[in-house]
Amino acid sequence: MLRTLFLQAPSFDGYDGGAGARYQMKREVKSFWYPTWLAQPAAMVEGSKLIDAPAHDQSWDDIKHEMDERDLVILHTSTPSFRQDVHTAELIKQRNPRIKIGFIGAKAAVESTKVLETSTAIDFVARNEFDFTIVDVANGMPLREVEGISWRDDDGAIIHNKDRKVIEDMDSLPFVSPIYKRDLQMEKYFGGYLLHPYVSFYTGRGCKSRCTFCLWPQTVGGHNYRTRSIGHVIEEVKYVMEAFPQNKEIFFDDDTLTDNLPRVEELAIELGKLGVTWSCNAKANVPYKTLKILKENGLRLLLVGYESGNQQILHNIKKGLRVDVARQFTKDCHELGIVIHGTFILGLPGETEETIEETINYAKEIDPHTIQVSLAAPYPGTFLYKQAVENNWFDGGDHLLTDGGTQIAQLSYPHLPSALIFDKVEEFYKRFYFRPSKIWDIVREMLTDWQMMKRRLREGVEFFDFLRRRKEPA
Repeated sequence: MLRTLFLQAPSFDGYDGGAGARYQMKREVKSFWYPTWLAQPAAMVEGSKLIDAPAHDQSWDDIKHEMDERDLVILHTSTPSFRQDVHTAELIKQRNPRIKIGFIGAKAAVESTKVLETSTAIDFVARNEFDFTIVDVANGMPLREVEGISWRDDDGAIIHNKDRKVIEDMDSLPFVSPIYKRDLQMEKYFGGYLLHPYVSFYTGRGCKSRCTFCLWPQTVGGHNYRTRSIGHVIEEVKYVMEAFPQNKEIFFDDDTLTDNLPRVEELAIELGKLGVTWSCNAKANVPYKTLKILKENGLRLLLVGYESGNQQILHNIKKGLRVDVARQFTKDCHELGIVIHGTFILGLPGETEETIEETINYAKEIDPHTIQVSLAAPYPGTFLYKQAVENNWFDGGDHLLTDGGTQIAQLSYPHLPSALIFDKVEEFYKRFYFRPSKIWDIVREMLTDWQMMKRRLREGVEFFDFLRRRKEPA
């Protein structure tokens, strides 16, 4: 067994290697997600260690000694963090030339040749689902025999081994939360809409939806929603309750936990027996009956991707959602007391100044508790990327953000330049949050809890700093 380190490498201040892999940039309010994608194989490799440097505010100097006694480093990368991750790999090789370095993540999955050609410090990349792939490498299997990797042989030639089959038996994967307990500080993980401290993990992989912009289903997870058994999930929840007595919420990070209504209802009922407060990702089409069952059994919040208030844009991105259905869903959540964090994207195909206005007004009308507004980002491996390159909406590059971590508006249309789309994000936030009713909601929330008071004040400072940074040159 190779002595293995799983690493989310140091990056710019405030960059979340988890959410940042998908929503490239520093968030409008500082947040960090658990590195579940690294914790999963770490739980399968005996004697391994996981380091999440961004969340723990660690620099290269803080972690470089960890490379001295390692045989293998598995480094998670993404399009926005790739340059920094390559730099880290080269620093690792300079310090310990005999170490083997593998890259995982969506970028490695879809651009394996490009990743390997970038630096000879990278020995291999794992394509698609990589859990058992990494186990094989850590067990000392020769790279030529490992399914699902691309690698460089002794002559420098890049070899692509055959694909590895996707995992169908999700219960074959061990719990990730014991790795959190062993290697991470849970208080370092927080989000603006989640209770603190929280724990998150997956109950399944894949998403049935076909959204053209969405990264994971098109690169790693696939469109078949493969799930753990309810009993397996509940056993991990029980572990979390015992191992993290300070925990206030469990977030189930499945792309869309509500894809399977009978299953999510069954899961909710079992969670209700434990008295757990929980939240999850959901599509804005869950019927009232299911929402009621979820709420009665501990559901607090849903993270919902509305994306746009314009029906044609939703059609264009294959969202599979009707605006009127989403409107009724939101009304049902308000009636049941389910909190919503709504996400929106500006600059998707079909966007105009008029549709942006329509989406802003729609967000104000349905009024989720909090929102996130992103710029459309054409990630390699997605249909949106292919579409954008073919239509000359952007140059096909990977410059998703500034050196300081602020998101860049990449897509530009003849009728709607990227600079205008960029400016509309700030306008969206201001028009949503700077309403008397929304200000009162936030103040009322702060007055009920001293900890919430301190937290919202901190987030307010971060939010205004976020607006200021957006004005800095790229």
